[in-house]
Amino acid sequence: MLYTFCFSPTGGTEKVLRALTEGIGAPDREWDLCDRKVDFSAVKVSQEDLCLFAVPAFGGRVPAPAAERIRALRGNGASAAAVVVYGNRAYDDTLAELQDLLEGAGFTVSAGAAAVAEHSIVRTIASGRPDDADRMELREFGIELHAALKERRRVLLPGNRPYRPMHIGPIEPEAPNRCVRCGLCARVCPAGAIPEQNPAATDPARCISCMRCVRLCPSGAREVPEKVRLTALKIEAACAGRKKNERFLPKA
Repeated sequence: MLYTFCFSPTGGTEKVLRALTEGIGAPDREWDLCDRKVDFSAVKVSQEDLCLFAVPAFGGRVPAPAAERIRALRGNGASAAAVVVYGNRAYDDTLAELQDLLEGAGFTVSAGAAAVAEHSIVRTIASGRPDDADRMELREFGIELHAALKERRRVLLPGNRPYRPMHIGPIEPEAPNRCVRCGLCARVCPAGAIPEQNPAATDPARCISCMRCVRLCPSGAREVPEKVRLTALKIEAACAGRKKNERFLPKA
């Protein structure tokens, strides 16, 4: 069986994962790591299964809710590919951390990939990626990852151990005026940072700055504070140029 596990608050990571699976066919089951209602400790994976895990890089690290849900899994020796998606700056230690999480949960990490998608805050950075050229390349990557999964040989993914500190400042989106209290943002927030009884608010202790509430708000009420948006624009220089997609396979 082929399973996918995806943490994609704004859709970029999901686009990369779908491109990777184009060449190998639809997975038998898809798991949404953003879904707070799922009991991931009850997910059954066997040694014969093949799994693709895709998460975005948040400040060079795995987002905390995704890490928590991966830790709850029981891999039972299943072969896994670790996929990290980043906004054209760098993925830093995210691949290494994802590999450690998966192996700690009992998976064998047999392949990895890093791919670029549109930046979740400054959407002019890597705008439109993954584009047609990315999708063609990722489709070929997916075929290679699938073959590596079936071989079940361990690969060592790049990154530092200990990991770099996660550098994400407080970017709690606001809904100051136009909130119609539909509650969608509270229901879909992967961190549970928006109280259902007051969806115009954000709990700064829980918010992971994933921008899902901003992207999905049907009334456009949620937005990044102006001072944060202006600060974020300063990273454009570090995100200049077209960063490449990479794949990591066991050595022959």
